[in-house]
Amino acid sequence: MSTPTLNAPTHWIGGDAVTGTTDTTDVVNPATGEVVARVPAGTAADVDRAVSAATAAFPGWAATDPAERAAVVHRISEGLRSRVEEIATTITSEMGAPITLSRAAQAGIPIAVASSFAAVAADFPWTEQIGNSLVVREPIGVVGAITPWNFPLQQVVSKVAPALLAGNTMVLKPSEIAPLTAGLLAEVTVEAGLPAGVFNVVYGTGPVVGEAISAHPGIDMVSFTGSTRAGRRISAVAAETVKRVALELGGKSANVILDDADLVQAVRLGLRMVFTNGGQVCGAWPRMLVPASRQDEVVEMAVAAAAEYTVGDPTDEATSIGPMATEAQRRRVDGYIERGIADGATLVFGGPGKPDGLHQGAYARPTIFADVAPDAVIAQEEIFGPVLTIIPYADDDQAVEIANSTMYGLTGAVFGSEERAFAIARRLRTGQVDINGAQWNPLAPFGGYKQSGNGREFGHHGIEEFLETKSIQR
Repeated sequence: MSTPTLNAPTHWIGGDAVTGTTDTTDVVNPATGEVVARVPAGTAADVDRAVSAATAAFPGWAATDPAERAAVVHRISEGLRSRVEEIATTITSEMGAPITLSRAAQAGIPIAVASSFAAVAADFPWTEQIGNSLVVREPIGVVGAITPWNFPLQQVVSKVAPALLAGNTMVLKPSEIAPLTAGLLAEVTVEAGLPAGVFNVVYGTGPVVGEAISAHPGIDMVSFTGSTRAGRRISAVAAETVKRVALELGGKSANVILDDADLVQAVRLGLRMVFTNGGQVCGAWPRMLVPASRQDEVVEMAVAAAAEYTVGDPTDEATSIGPMATEAQRRRVDGYIERGIADGATLVFGGPGKPDGLHQGAYARPTIFADVAPDAVIAQEEIFGPVLTIIPYADDDQAVEIANSTMYGLTGAVFGSEERAFAIARRLRTGQVDINGAQWNPLAPFGGYKQSGNGREFGHHGIEEFLETKSIQR
C-alpha cells in the first residue's frame, strides 16, 4: 500500500491562506505510520486573527437574505459532491477509514447534510408574531467550532452548514489528527461565493487552539463534538465569558433486542453499528442487550457475522475494518479488551493484540464479549473501537434499567414487535432511538441526554442552535 503525498495546508483566515508559525504537526497515516502532511501548530495569536476576520465579516453576512445564504450552502454541497473521490482518499489516508466507507459516509453524508439544511431554510420561521410581540430569530455572532477526527468532514459540515444559514461567521479548529478536509472545505466555500472572513480555519491542538477559542471574548458560541472529558473542560473555560456552548459528546448506547425480535436482523445490524469505522462512532451501539434465555443463540449469530468482516488495508475495496485512527487509540482499545478478560467477561471472538498478518499499522482485533455484567468497565466506559459487549437481561424492565445505567444517553436501538419496541424506546433516556433498523433521517434532531451533551444537530433544530431570540413589542 502506498501513501499519497498531500499538499501541506495552511490556516485560512479572512479569505487568505496564512502560514502562521514555523511549528507544525504531523498528520500520520495509521495504516502505514508514514507522515502524509504537516499542518501549522496554531497559536492563540492565530485565533485572535481569525476572530477579528470573523467579527469584521459578521454584519454583512448577517444582513444577507436567508435565501441567498441557503443558496451558498447549496453550492457548498455541490462543491463537495464534485470532489468526492479526493475527500474519500484524503480521509482514508489521514485516519484509516476503509475507502468504501469514506466514499459512502465520510464524503457522502456531509453532502446530504449540507443539502438538507439548504432545503430546510426555505420554510424556517425566522420571525413569529405572538400577540403584540414580534419574535425575531437572529444570528448569535461569531461561532467557534471544534471538531473530532472520527468523521472529520461530516462533523465540520454538521456545524458549518446550519451556522452559516443562521447568519453567523465562524472559526473552525479541526482535529489535528485528521485535519486535511477542512482545507478542502475552505476551498469549496470560496468557489461557492462565501464572502471572505465568514469561514476561517485555524489548525492546532485542543490545549492551545481549543482553549483559546473557548476563552475568547470575541467568540459568542462554541459548538464542540468530541469526548465528554474535553466537553467538560470547554464548558468550564467558556463559562468565564458566559458564551453559549453546544456539546455532542460520548456515548455507550444500548441495542435492546426483545424476545420477539427478528434475531438475524437485530444481530447483523447491531454488529454493523459496532464495527463500522472501526467502532470509532459516538452513536454506535456497543452494548447488545439480549434475553438471557437467548444469549447463546445471539452469540452464535454474532460470531458468525463477525467472521465476515475483513480487517486490513483501508485502500482495498474489500476491506471492511481499517486501522484505528492512531496507535494511541489502538493501545486504548487493547487495554479495554484486556480489562474485559481480567474482569471475567466471556471472550467469544477476537481478543487483544493485532490481527494475524497485520504487524504494521494501528490495527485492532474486532472483539465480542458475552456474559458481560451491566456495571463492568467495558459496559460502562466508551471504548471507541470494534468491541461488542453482549449483556443478558431477565425482562423488559431490567433491559430498560440496564440501557439507562450509564452516564451517557446519545443513541440506542430496539428490535422487536413494533408496538412493544416503541414503548421501550419511549423509556430510554437517550436522544435518538432506532426501531428495527429504521432509516437515518437528516432532518430529525440528533444529540444527547445526560453526559452525552446538550445540543441538537440537523434539521430546523440544528439551525435553532445557532440563533438568538429577540422579542419586539409594539
